[in-house]
Amino acid sequence: MGAFGTLVGAGGGFVLVPVLLLLYPDESPEQLTAISLFVVCVNAASGSVAYGLQRRIDYRSGWWFVAGTFPGAVAGAVVVGYVPRRLFDAIFAVVLSAVGVYLVVRRGNRGVVAPVRGRGVVRRTVRDGQGNTFVYAYHLWKGVLISTGVGFISSLLGIGGGIIHVPVMATVLHFPVHIATATSQFVLMFMAAEGTGVHFLQGVLGWDRALLQAVLLAAGAIPGAQVGAHLARRLHADMILRALALALILVAVRLGMKAGGL
Repeated sequence: MGAFGTLVGAGGGFVLVPVLLLLYPDESPEQLTAISLFVVCVNAASGSVAYGLQRRIDYRSGWWFVAGTFPGAVAGAVVVGYVPRRLFDAIFAVVLSAVGVYLVVRRGNRGVVAPVRGRGVVRRTVRDGQGNTFVYAYHLWKGVLISTGVGFISSLLGIGGGIIHVPVMATVLHFPVHIATATSQFVLMFMAAEGTGVHFLQGVLGWDRALLQAVLLAAGAIPGAQVGAHLARRLHADMILRALALALILVAVRLGMKAGGL
């Protein structure tokens, strides 16, 4: 989970939550998302260290996105307590399948991309540890607004949000995929911490069996995140997005069957 989640910048929650849903059919969505967000936070922190050493994190954009996630992450962590289990499974399946199908059917733009213009445009230049230079521009207000929505969905579903954030950053905000993946890990670290903090305050995640499970899962995710960050340097951007799309669709199908009682 840690390796693949970091490889695609998704944090691994989209893999962990379905596993928890299958292993603990009687647990509430609130309990399972609390465990997942704790693991996502630790996994993203480990991945952020690795990507930071590679110098592929756009920190200036990342801090703005972190600020944008706060209201959404808090709201999502609160709302999940009111969602019935079967409805939660169905929502999870729909979100995963929608993102996965979009990544499969979308046609990459191989031509020249028109310069981004208008209010709130910021331009970034990132030079990584291997000497690669990435130059791109995007509307800052779009990035912050998108991050608010991603923060809500991530806390609601306990998935970290990278499965949505990375594709949107790459396609809507025109981030290079490798920079989007690394920056997403940085944002996820804080996004998941916000949701986890709410669950601690609510008493959903306390000094009990749930926290022990989260700690044990997180311990396994830390080395996996380092492996995923290392592999990301060697894989082509399209391969990363295709791997993400395939994983999303497979998980969505399984959850959809479960929600339907199959």
